[in-house]
Amino acid sequence: MMTLLNRPQHTISYLSRPALCGPLRAAKPVFLKEIADRCGLTSQVRARNPGPMTSSLSDRVAHLTSLCASLRADIVTMIAKAGSGHPGGSLSAVDAIATLYAYVLRHSPKNPHWPDRDRFILSKGHGVPALYAVLAHFGYFEKSELSSLRTLGSRLQGHPVVGTVPGIEACTGSLGQGLSVAQGMALGGILDQKSFNVYCMLGDGEIQEGQIWEAAMSAAKYKSENLIAILDRNRGQIDGFTKDVMPLEPLVDKWTAFGWQVKSVDGHDYAQLLDSFAWAQQRAGSPKLIVANTVKGKGVSFMENDMDWHGAAPNKEQLAKALIELGARPE
Repeated sequence: MMTLLNRPQHTISYLSRPALCGPLRAAKPVFLKEIADRCGLTSQVRARNPGPMTSSLSDRVAHLTSLCASLRADIVTMIAKAGSGHPGGSLSAVDAIATLYAYVLRHSPKNPHWPDRDRFILSKGHGVPALYAVLAHFGYFEKSELSSLRTLGSRLQGHPVVGTVPGIEACTGSLGQGLSVAQGMALGGILDQKSFNVYCMLGDGEIQEGQIWEAAMSAAKYKSENLIAILDRNRGQIDGFTKDVMPLEPLVDKWTAFGWQVKSVDGHDYAQLLDSFAWAQQRAGSPKLIVANTVKGKGVSFMENDMDWHGAAPNKEQLAKALIELGARPE
């Protein structure tokens, strides 16, 4: 598989630059219109690198199938060792995250602050074991560090924290804030005439938060075509199924009405995920949402669609059973 590490290397950190929020708040309406106008220009100057897509689709699907089984084993193992965590939403999200890092994102583990990298924001921060597993696999830090999840002094806290392990782009976990952060980064890229994309994964329970819809309106108004949201539509949250807590349908119609282009896919079908990300990268003057229909606890039979596993750690016996199902050898 090709790597993305042969691109020009940089040392300037995007996160070290002055925050964009202040100037945007104080901006005059004419300046904000200029932002929207510029959004239409980025598609003309953007030079996308599609990532390591030279292998056949069947090869990529086979690679992701094997990779994600291993990542799922890492997820349940680190949560079991910690004695706490969120396996359900981590297992539902890992297929989309792994597909992004393997075949879509412009990123460089050896230079995580590369200014022209694509950004990934895990807005549903409690699913961070999935992101940690992926980052470790791609070399952002040693895989052995996964066993320190949620321990005192560990860099791997229960929700993402900027400045801990490389590859974390935003502090999240207080649900509803990540899309606003991603929209700010997207606007920053437009103003700086950069070609990077910003990807933001949302939880479906999370989009019951009002701030999500404020950010969605902003992204449509300013034509943030470099902003791509992925909804982990596992239909569950801490209090139960979303349809019982706060129904979300008609979901696609709502986002479409807010000015987004929307595509709904099977979030565990790697061919559909690859196709949807290719669609999302084609800039067309508006933000895009991929609704990834998933199963909470995917891959571990006794966790699937059981809301009790939203935030519970498996014991030793349950871990052994999960690892056998995932094709991994119990320790």
